[in-house]
Amino acid sequence: MINPHYKHSELTGKIIGCAMQVHRILGSGFQEVIYQRALAIEMSENQIHFVREKEIPLYYKGQHVGGRRADFIVEDVVAVELKALTVTEQVHLSQIKSYLEAYNVETGLLINFGRPSLDFRRLINGNYK
Repeated sequence: MINPHYKHSELTGKIIGCAMQVHRILGSGFQEVIYQRALAIEMSENQIHFVREKEIPLYYKGQHVGGRRADFIVEDVVAVELKALTVTEQVHLSQIKSYLEAYNVETGLLINFGRPSLDFRRLINGNYK
């Protein structure tokens, strides 16, 4: 799973490996929060440092308009968004892309536990500073 063409490939490979272990044990069919809790356990056991549901305030023209929470921010460089759906859609990719920009992290993972086989996508923040 390590590919030198992907930024943070070793770390994303470890995260995906943890997600695969969770999917192997639980399978599909649970709510997203169950996978989130299980993945937190798996990443902790693998010494992967993360913050779960880190809130970030959102501003429009300098005024606070709300906040968002990514499922995980891993080692301050990877945003992870989990789903438990039969099909992920463009709106889910847009969601993780917005997290990449809001949190100013370079790499993102969209991981879907809702299918018979784990489904994941790596994304890169083209606006990373």
